[in-house]
Amino acid sequence: MQSASEQSEAAEQPAPPARPEPPEHDYPDHWEADVVLRDGGTARIRPITADDAERLVSFYEQVSDESKYYRFFAPYPRLSAKDVHRFTHHDFVDRVGLAATVGGEFIATVRYDRIDGRGLPASAPADEAEVAFLVQDAHQGRGVASALLEHIAAVARERDIRRFAAEVLPANTKMIKVFTDAGYTQKRSFEDGSVRLHLDLEPTDRSLAVQRAREQRAEARSVQRLLTPRSVAVVGAGRAPGGVGRTVLRNLLGAGYTGRVYAVNAALGASDGAVEFDGVPAHPSIGAIGEPVDLAIVAVPAERVPEAVADCGEHGVQGLVVLSAGYAESGAAGRERQRQLVRQARSYGMRIIGPNAFGIINTTPDVRLNASLAPQMPAAGRIGLFTQSGAIGIALLAGLHRRGAGLSSFISAGNRADVSGNDFLQHWYDDPGTDVVLLYLESIGNPRKFTRLARRTAAVKPVVVVKGARHSGSAPPGHRVPVTRIPHGTVSALLRQAGVIRVDTVTELVDAGLLLAAQPLPAGPRVAILGNSESLGLLTYDACLTEGLRPLRPLDLTTAADPADFRDALAAALADETSDAVVVNAIPWVGENGATEFGDGEVLAASLREAVASAPAPTKPVVVVHVEMGGLAEALAVATSTRPASRGRGATTGGPAARATGAPTGTTPGTQPPSSTQPPSSTRAPSGAPAPSSTGTPSGPGADPSGPGPAQAPQVPSEEAAPSSPAPPATIPAYPAAERAVRALAEAVRYGQWRRQAAEPGRVPEYEDIDEAGAAALIERVLGHDGADPRGVTLDTAQAGELLARYGIDVLPTLPAPTPDAAVAAAGRLGYPVALKTTAPHLRHRPDLGGVRLDLASEEQLRTAYAELTEVLGKPEELQPVVQAMVPRGVDTVVRSAIDPAVGAVLSFGLSGAASELLGDTAHRLVPATDRDVAELVRSLRTAPLLFGWRGSAPVDTPALEEVLLRVSRLVDDHPEVVAVSLEPVVVAPRGLSVLGATVRLAPPPPRTDLGPRSLPSY
Repeated sequence: MQSASEQSEAAEQPAPPARPEPPEHDYPDHWEADVVLRDGGTARIRPITADDAERLVSFYEQVSDESKYYRFFAPYPRLSAKDVHRFTHHDFVDRVGLAATVGGEFIATVRYDRIDGRGLPASAPADEAEVAFLVQDAHQGRGVASALLEHIAAVARERDIRRFAAEVLPANTKMIKVFTDAGYTQKRSFEDGSVRLHLDLEPTDRSLAVQRAREQRAEARSVQRLLTPRSVAVVGAGRAPGGVGRTVLRNLLGAGYTGRVYAVNAALGASDGAVEFDGVPAHPSIGAIGEPVDLAIVAVPAERVPEAVADCGEHGVQGLVVLSAGYAESGAAGRERQRQLVRQARSYGMRIIGPNAFGIINTTPDVRLNASLAPQMPAAGRIGLFTQSGAIGIALLAGLHRRGAGLSSFISAGNRADVSGNDFLQHWYDDPGTDVVLLYLESIGNPRKFTRLARRTAAVKPVVVVKGARHSGSAPPGHRVPVTRIPHGTVSALLRQAGVIRVDTVTELVDAGLLLAAQPLPAGPRVAILGNSESLGLLTYDACLTEGLRPLRPLDLTTAADPADFRDALAAALADETSDAVVVNAIPWVGENGATEFGDGEVLAASLREAVASAPAPTKPVVVVHVEMGGLAEALAVATSTRPASRGRGATTGGPAARATGAPTGTTPGTQPPSSTQPPSSTRAPSGAPAPSSTGTPSGPGADPSGPGPAQAPQVPSEEAAPSSPAPPATIPAYPAAERAVRALAEAVRYGQWRRQAAEPGRVPEYEDIDEAGAAALIERVLGHDGADPRGVTLDTAQAGELLARYGIDVLPTLPAPTPDAAVAAAGRLGYPVALKTTAPHLRHRPDLGGVRLDLASEEQLRTAYAELTEVLGKPEELQPVVQAMVPRGVDTVVRSAIDPAVGAVLSFGLSGAASELLGDTAHRLVPATDRDVAELVRSLRTAPLLFGWRGSAPVDTPALEEVLLRVSRLVDDHPEVVAVSLEPVVVAPRGLSVLGATVRLAPPPPRTDLGPRSLPSY
């Protein structure tokens, strides 16, 4: 493909008049980016400069004659000096060239030239450009051209170019596909034997979806390459046993890794001859191995790592696990060393886990990779585990192993300078071997992206997160993350909005992971409780109420119950349609001679598994609470490695990805839970008799257990289906305390409800009275005039009212009252009764300090109130009093929105007053909010009952409140220049509401990294 001028030269027609030398412009270093390609490798994209002449010539010599023909529409064996000059000299405005590089050498180029309506070279305001690509044959099919198109389109939009034109030979189907698959609005025509394409560069929903789908495939593939190497080299394996390198080598061999293993020790020389470490061939360098190496484990001192990385990069290693310490966690010098490490590795197209990493594990039977410092290979299972801490990783591995849980893969990323939790979310999203994702995070490098990926992954499998360093106020050493102004509680709320199961401790992480990996999701919050201890049943009942569940009356089997009684009672509870989950409590039972029996845990476990196996379908989760039951927990913890090797996300047995059943049976938006729950009285089973069915009545309305049926995840290909082998014994999670079991169960209930709601997401309403263009014009007028503060400006009262009115939000007029006479005049205009308020910053929105006088029905009352205010609180010029008409009484609330640099626009809601602020009772949702989001937002406050008729008061107009929240969300989403909005107070009455005060701040919009072209975090 070629531009018009290039066609004429190729045909040896008279050259057009020479264009003047482009003016000098600063090198746009913000266009530089590292990208992950389709095969999981990386490339660097950067502008082409005059210093690239030799690289361009070398690159062109490696392109086939066919590709050159497709580029220039004629045989073009070599570039002339004039060509080289033209292709390397750009003004970075009207003429731009980008190159994709690996190892510092070009593998592809793209350029655009701005043209006018006749197709001739032009400058602004012309908004069209001709674009042309050339990809080295060895790198075609890696997605290089698609990545270059995203980046050159972003550059063009920055330079006010709105359309691309391209001319392609019909036989060049690969390049035509690059354009047609990009998702941009386009037109195609056939002229003079070539295909003419026109692309509108404005991003569309489809182009964004295409971009994110490509991002997911590429990043998932890059992780897969790290987890499934065909060969591994341990760089830094010492001669003597011991040390980090030899430890990893021993762990690789001990796990039964199925690929080739090599040891590398730079101290080896020719005089050493053939050397082996632990039976593995040892070499002085990667290059000396003489065979391909996919993954290198780097365990050398930090000062020797650059040499090792260069050796790996020059010999085709695909990825690195850097165990070496001494990087960003050690201070400023280490941070610079870490930056250089990432740049060096990416220059060779390699990805890095680490530095300061603990390692990676893949338990897949055909890989069995233990490239870590963990001495024992975990059992194979369905849990994917990511940690940012080696110490926490060790603890989690031990805890999961002790309780019988198996892993699909494990990663401890250390400083996560390159590969992060986001990359592994991309991998686990469609990994058929992973049903549950567990993450221990100390920082979130890209919260916007993490939230997006977590929401998508949570729609098909649970994502459980514990966040460390919550209250330190800074990122842990070695972690490079954006600064966020929002508190930890807000981050947690936003994660829950995305479907993330947010827990507080690593113990809760394991507790929740065990249940989710082994049991189906509950269809609702109704919990059956049975066991041989009345007291333990009551503790479980109380724990359920604390967690917002709806426990049925506990069934007491008495201390005389034997394993058969437990089996029959559990079978009956599983068949009972009035419950959604079952908690089994067990204490040691007393024998005939009065002695306490501890040794029958294995027998009880077998009976419980028999009851679960006899159930018609695995639709209810079962958890066990045990107190000093010898062998019970171990017997119930049937290792997940005994389960089918692969079920896929849509399988009908196994983990919760395939077993989210039923409709939500808890409270729904617009309803409130019962104000009280009757205390339970246990149902006792007759001594020695089979346990009866637990038929307690749900403690609240809406207990219909019916639902829409299974919420199936996308099916996997048939070759990934579970083998038709007998089902293994059921794995039932056991907990030493009722509170832990119920907390894990409550998380599963909430997640199941989120899954069902996510299957039918809310919508962002369209309001016909919104004047988006008028609001944009007002914003441009405020920010665009000479003298505007580049840091932003707070709108005055009139401007704020006008902007909000464009979005259908009316602010009650406020008239200034600098004197008593002015106050009386204002009241005359507004009509009595009125309110007199101070607006001084230290008194605003603080009625508790006495700065507000309400229901002033006459001039006399107004003058008296004015005198009292100025006498007690200060002079009028200090108080800045105003007069406002009275509105119907209701509940005072606060609606806010602000843009946080880390997470983006956040919509917040709370009740007005010192008590709510003191308790932090504010709810948050990401913008744009849907109708379902705002309904949940209003009802998620602890003080929400005040809105719904608490203690006999009249319920307020929550639909009107939700509409205001949606309109504020639309305003902030439509106009990123609106960086902060505060409506306070918003008085919500039984009918309608009134916005009494508003503050709006405008500023140049912050960059949206999540909407730009694909790129890795920069270093």
